[in-house]
Amino acid sequence: MGMPDKYESIRLANQLCFPLYACAKEVVRQYRKPLGTLNLTYTQYVVMMVLWESGSMTEGELGRKVHLDSGTLTPLLKRLEKQGLIDRVRPESNERKLLISLTEAGDALKEQALTVPCAMEGCLNLPQDEMIQLKALLDKALGGMSRSSR
Repeated sequence: MGMPDKYESIRLANQLCFPLYACAKEVVRQYRKPLGTLNLTYTQYVVMMVLWESGSMTEGELGRKVHLDSGTLTPLLKRLEKQGLIDRVRPESNERKLLISLTEAGDALKEQALTVPCAMEGCLNLPQDEMIQLKALLDKALGGMSRSSR
């Protein structure tokens, strides 16, 4: 029997990160069509979902919820504001904080967004129990990564 290949650990076929990356990229690509009717990118959609669910919050809180730094989040929020979907306001009580809230149009878009999950159904082509298992494992992994990076 030959020696173990010292390059085994850097073969693409042996990486967990690559199928995660490729799968995420493909899912986001498949979101383009249903989100096109809402005029949102996938990341904007994620931000809007948080605002629809939780209401107004500071930019910092929003960034933590969607795992985006302010360098990525700020231009995205400016575009959503330009589209008339959100307001960005600095409260007089704390000029350093930026409060993000939905406009009437942003809140109304929630109804239209109900078409997106239906359009994406079957995108992963996994049985329901495996989808639930995958989501739980990814949530667990993400939770562990968030804690270790603080």
